[in-house]
Amino acid sequence: MAEMTMTAPRARRAEIAEGKKPPIIRPKASSDDFIMRGCLVLVGVFFMLTVVLPLYALLKKSVEDANGGFVGLANFVAYFQDPALTQSLENTVSMAVISTIVTLALAFGYAYALTRSCMPARGLFKAIALIPLLAPSLLPGLALVYLFGNQGVLKSLLFGESIYGPIGIIIGEVFFAFPHAVMILVTALSTADQRLYEAADALRAKPMKTFFSVTLPGCRYGLISAGFVIFTLVFTDFGVPKVIGGEYNVLATDVYKQVIGQFNFHMGAVVGLMLMLPAVVSFSADRLVQRKQVALLTARAVPLTPKPRSLVDGFSLLLCLMVSVFLLAILGMAAFGSLIKFWPYNLTLTLSKYDFGALGTGGWGDYFNSLRMATLVAVIGTTIVFVNAYMVEKSNGFRWGRNLIHFCAMIPLAVPGVVLGLAYIFFFNAPNNPLNFIYTTMTILVVNTITHYYTVCHLTAMTALKQVDAEFEAVSASLKVPFYKTFWRVTVPVCMPAIVDIGIYYFVNAMTTVSAVIFLYSSETKLMSIAALNTEDAGNTAQACAMGMTIVATSAVLRGIQALVAKRLQRRSQAWRMR
Repeated sequence: MAEMTMTAPRARRAEIAEGKKPPIIRPKASSDDFIMRGCLVLVGVFFMLTVVLPLYALLKKSVEDANGGFVGLANFVAYFQDPALTQSLENTVSMAVISTIVTLALAFGYAYALTRSCMPARGLFKAIALIPLLAPSLLPGLALVYLFGNQGVLKSLLFGESIYGPIGIIIGEVFFAFPHAVMILVTALSTADQRLYEAADALRAKPMKTFFSVTLPGCRYGLISAGFVIFTLVFTDFGVPKVIGGEYNVLATDVYKQVIGQFNFHMGAVVGLMLMLPAVVSFSADRLVQRKQVALLTARAVPLTPKPRSLVDGFSLLLCLMVSVFLLAILGMAAFGSLIKFWPYNLTLTLSKYDFGALGTGGWGDYFNSLRMATLVAVIGTTIVFVNAYMVEKSNGFRWGRNLIHFCAMIPLAVPGVVLGLAYIFFFNAPNNPLNFIYTTMTILVVNTITHYYTVCHLTAMTALKQVDAEFEAVSASLKVPFYKTFWRVTVPVCMPAIVDIGIYYFVNAMTTVSAVIFLYSSETKLMSIAALNTEDAGNTAQACAMGMTIVATSAVLRGIQALVAKRLQRRSQAWRMR
């Protein structure tokens, strides 16, 4: 036996010396590989059922008539021949462009003040900028009714113009999209090399010259990404135009009217695809721009430390105060509107508007539906996202399958919520679909919300996993430790802060979502955000504000809990970072 084991290597060396190609000895697939591939297949099935097939059903419906017959592009031709529908497209584009310009300008100035000035209370201003993330998109529309409506306290500032239309939509969308732009631009402006500014000072460049030659080129990719994000958010938003748009139609409200108002499902599918197209273009352009981005902070770079400049600091403080007053005024007016007895004749404060069952609505049951749905989305969604990201990032082999799954994970970012909800109607409500039984149940709301916000969570998990060296898995494999033990004992504790962030992101967005679930709920599964929309439609703006503020309060409390948990996790599971 020993002779045989010695002969094989000698023969192999002889073959190599003679120039012959020895047979390649491939390692046998381990049980871990089979388990990982099985998990990847399950993830692929998940994306097929939640993304690919629903979008195919939407596309299929757009080329059919009311009887299900194939009509080709006839529906699209009818769409462009309808002046009302084409006007909605023009309105949507114009609102998105104007809102993007205004929001980007304000967000850039705000982010510049937070990162490049020495003004006081920067932490407070940063927290205020993120407040709109806690509110459903319909809340700014409700607040604007009290501020600038027919009986609004500031209606004279509009000089006779109506808030119900373009003006209201732009103001509401600026509030809605502002925090998203600030987060991107703060990150872009935080990364800078002080040596470039020292060189500009040595060359006696004027401040404006330095700004246009150094600052703007350094953050141009962040500006472009923020612009695309704002445009997509505004273009696809449903809440603001639904509440404050009046007779000024946009694509998102057209989808709702075609499906709910007229039961014109094939035309609703056409409008949905039109709504999806700019989002896909913006997403693709953003990916292309990011590929050209180069590193701005090298190993030799010196981090930029802002220096006190009285003029810049004073202007930054003034700008942040003005924007903060705008954001707090919107939220504060919604809170005030929920506490008054009868606007504008009796301004006595009362909590009666928080008696949600008084008008025959679902009462606090809608709120507990939202809590239950948000909790399920946070727990199940975080588990699916992190396990999927681990399989994509850490598994060996099956490269094309991992790349395909990663691509599918990016698709939801380019699909507006109202379009995804419409696609779920066509797919899950089909009589021949064996999954038809989940339609209008809590299950479909959870699945839809997980899918709608999947991409951001997936990218967060991938970023966290890329920071964990592959050596952990290699050592575990050499010691014959199953991958799931390494995953549970090493990967999960190291990535716990990112996991908590993903869970909170899912919970808050599940509490505030409107457009993605507007077509999918039933009387037993109605959510608080949907109840607020229906209550506003019935003319009870004050109670709708109360529902919106209840969502804001819940999201704010959870964010506070997250801050406390994050500190505890920092001490327990992240002690290695302090070494």
